[in-house]
Amino acid sequence: MFDLGGNRPEIKQQKWRSQLDRFVTDQQLELAALAWGLKQEWGESNDILGIDLKPTPHFVACSSEDLQALNKNTRGQLQEILGIVDGYDPKIEVVIIAIGEGQVKLINFQPESTPSDCFSTTDGNIDRLIATLETALANYII
Repeated sequence: MFDLGGNRPEIKQQKWRSQLDRFVTDQQLELAALAWGLKQEWGESNDILGIDLKPTPHFVACSSEDLQALNKNTRGQLQEILGIVDGYDPKIEVVIIAIGEGQVKLINFQPESTPSDCFSTTDGNIDRLIATLETALANYII
């Protein structure tokens, strides 16, 4: 039998990335709705939606100051991510920062409908949307 790398620790540490990709694909409209709803709730803040995988997957607000500090602590390794975060248009696209296993992953997509249209299809209850998505996320990230 061949070992195609499934038992290597570095591959297991990266598994969450592909699981997260599947989650985003399956929950794209709901994530767009959440990102828009939170952006409206946060007002003038430059915070963006984040996903922290530890101890259990949950949503967090990521401030631009925290991202800048993390970039500085990693000797500029997040510079491209910061450029995308600074330049994205929340009216038509979604940006989410995922943090897991000592790594950062950028999620950036443009949903079929605008984020505001995605939000208008919900009941407007952000807490319920967060709870639903966190439950779904926990089923994807194993």
